[in-house]
Amino acid sequence: MQQKAQPLTQPRAPGRPRRRITQAERLPRHGPAGGACRPSARSADQPDDSRPRDAVGAAWEFARGGERGKSLRDTASAALKAAKSADTAAAREAAWAAMSAADAAYLHPLAKATQVKHILGAAAYAARAAEFVAGDDRSVAAEHLERAVHRATPVVVDVLKRFPAAPGGGGRVGELIRLLDTDLRSHASGRT
Repeated sequence: MQQKAQPLTQPRAPGRPRRRITQAERLPRHGPAGGACRPSARSADQPDDSRPRDAVGAAWEFARGGERGKSLRDTASAALKAAKSADTAAAREAAWAAMSAADAAYLHPLAKATQVKHILGAAAYAARAAEFVAGDDRSVAAEHLERAVHRATPVVVDVLKRFPAAPGGGGRVGELIRLLDTDLRSHASGRT
């Protein structure tokens, strides 16, 4: 029998109630994710397909205080369809990055490692798209991830640290998620 995941909470202080992820804490996560998607969405091999750009735009709107609702769901779904119809691997990964940026608003407050993909997926897919554009050059993804680490706010890292480490699997994108997860957690521990 599979064990039910427990709600994600974090103690504030001894004797005080534990807290969940707030709407305010969800907002800053999209800035770095959306920023990671922009170059890839622009360099995709299907410039006439606006669906990925629309999803990134919706993610930025949410990050700036917009509603978490139909627009995010619709544009994420449309970006997923764009990924499925993409002619190249770079365009597919760029569309997945855009879908992940819009979908990140729907992070579930459950202490499950799989939720880390909601936080870091957009940056990892964008890095993978950039790799494909550069002829599968892994150093390009490393540069993208390094920029994502430096753009991440303390709130992003705080929310990330409430979850277990990113799970195994997921191919190259899963590997990029784990690298970014490890870098963000270790970079945060080096901050004063």
